[in-house]
Amino acid sequence: MGVFKTTFLKGLKPEPKLTVSEWADQYRVLSSRSSSEPGIWRTSRTPYTKEIMDVLSIDHPCKEVVFKKSAQIGGTEVGLNWIGYSIDHDPAPMMLVMPTVEMAKRNSKQRIDPMITASDRLSAKIKPARSRDSGNTILQKDFPGGTLIMTGANSGVGLRSSAVKRLMADEIDGYPSDVDGEGDPIKLAMARTRTFANRKIFLCSTPTVEALSRISPAYEASDQRKYHVPCPHCGEFQELLFENLKWPKKKPRMACYYCSHCGAEIEEHNKTKMLQAGKWIAQNPKEKFIVGFHLNALYSPLGWLSWGEIAFDWIEAQKSKDKLKGFINTILGETWKDRGDAPDWNRLYERREKYKFRVVPPGVCFLTAGADVQKDRIEVEVVGWGRNKVSWSIDYMVFEGDTSSLSNKVWWDFADFVLNYSFPVGSEDSEKYMMVMKIGLDSGYNTQTVYSFVRNYDPNQTRLVAIKGQDNLSIPVGQPKYVDVDYMGKKVRRGVRLWNVGSTMLKSEIYGYLRLNKAIDGEEDPGGYCHFPQYGEEFFKQLTSEEMVIKKIRGYSKPEWQKIRERNEALDCRVYARAAASIIGIDRFKEEHFRKLENDVGIIHNKKETKNDEANQSNEKTKFKIRKRKKRESSSFWD
Repeated sequence: MGVFKTTFLKGLKPEPKLTVSEWADQYRVLSSRSSSEPGIWRTSRTPYTKEIMDVLSIDHPCKEVVFKKSAQIGGTEVGLNWIGYSIDHDPAPMMLVMPTVEMAKRNSKQRIDPMITASDRLSAKIKPARSRDSGNTILQKDFPGGTLIMTGANSGVGLRSSAVKRLMADEIDGYPSDVDGEGDPIKLAMARTRTFANRKIFLCSTPTVEALSRISPAYEASDQRKYHVPCPHCGEFQELLFENLKWPKKKPRMACYYCSHCGAEIEEHNKTKMLQAGKWIAQNPKEKFIVGFHLNALYSPLGWLSWGEIAFDWIEAQKSKDKLKGFINTILGETWKDRGDAPDWNRLYERREKYKFRVVPPGVCFLTAGADVQKDRIEVEVVGWGRNKVSWSIDYMVFEGDTSSLSNKVWWDFADFVLNYSFPVGSEDSEKYMMVMKIGLDSGYNTQTVYSFVRNYDPNQTRLVAIKGQDNLSIPVGQPKYVDVDYMGKKVRRGVRLWNVGSTMLKSEIYGYLRLNKAIDGEEDPGGYCHFPQYGEEFFKQLTSEEMVIKKIRGYSKPEWQKIRERNEALDCRVYARAAASIIGIDRFKEEHFRKLENDVGIIHNKKETKNDEANQSNEKTKFKIRKRKKRESSSFWD
């Protein structure tokens, strides 16, 4: 009887309170589906995560935790451990916000579900998704005492869901500046926690551009903790900084770290003990309620990202602005300082080159075009693209006429360009001609006319695409959506596919490319370098006609491009041509893609033939009467 009574009383005794790190060490199991090191979680593998997790625990008084980090440092696992802790040990309503709903769904399938399945403690509290009324969907996981809601920062509806006690906002530098016209998505999400006095908010991200970053100002408002580790030689604690990483000339794989106190060489095998003995030190200890952590990739554990790999990546990063920006963001965990002032148009004009108009020069793998619709004209730039996003302006055209109706001649002339124009490869006498692979047509002006033209020309919309610029998109192009069209007197629901374009981001990128210096003889052009033929001054003035300013709108910073000259069509056309290249896939192309494009993809071998198969198919379907292309004069519109 005594044994039974003792056992019974033990069953009534509540479980001891654990910190997040203690819970993770006891109960978290890493799934082979989501981790390169499956098995029992060990905080000792990434010792710097212990304090981050513990300030997220129930007994810590802080209300907000900020983690500004590099990639490959274990930040995602910290958040997953907190979610598992909340489900199993301290249940409460919780929300996880990703940059987009699509990313939230992917994160749920690739991270959350494997974590639940791998842990007996978690799977016992969340019913399988196949069960009736299980409360287990892609974007919601119900458990005794709480629920986990997952959504995207691009969904105002998702951010307005019920009150939550805990909020995890992941990769916040990828959030739009405004969601559905309701303001800052982070503030909308934070508003869901106000009814809880003991709320906890976790903001986590790899930083991006300084002017747009959310994680950097959040970290600056915190107590700003840095992880200090002891030198194995002198014992002095210090922050690991990239400037102290050195290597023999042309041998980055042999990189070693040099102590900032005694100057001794520290080999990487010492890192494990250094991390285990490390400690977080606050740079702004007066702040008591917001705890912030910053960590770069030099702290990455052995077997993840080595100092030699970091040194190698630094050398590679010198080849292009994109790679350098990626290194600053993902390796150093710092913001990229981008200049929003306009490049000097005079400098661009003076470095023009002498390649011929409307002839595809060596290095070009494919062509795109950007078309800007105005009241009385359509302006078009044709751009050739090569490796590392190096570009050549091939031609700039203006089709004049009233654009308000498809029956007007200007649309017939533009259709002629869409269907028939091709460009000789290498020389004017070449037997090879290249067609434009993708044409981005702006729909911001005379929107329904543009929609009708796109639908009329190409029902499959494979070459000609309708696009619309968006200030709050932090990627070149977003997911396309179908929009309604007033077509031939009838309203066609979801009649045209519309691509949203991150115009703010692309203008910033283009300005960065325009500032690059041409390669010295014998070297490759830097990634993104822009080549231009002998255009007149007006082209370069329009190309540099805007500058970025940062405005405070309803309490949050928003970048805004403002004109410094009246005409900006050349800049818009370049943005749309760049967006078309992104739709084709240039942002993810590897060497094999460029080799494939070089093998006559999009090239017409018969000089007399000016239409490819798709153009012929579209010509049969289109309602436009396509006119025979006239021979054009050799001079450029801009000359």
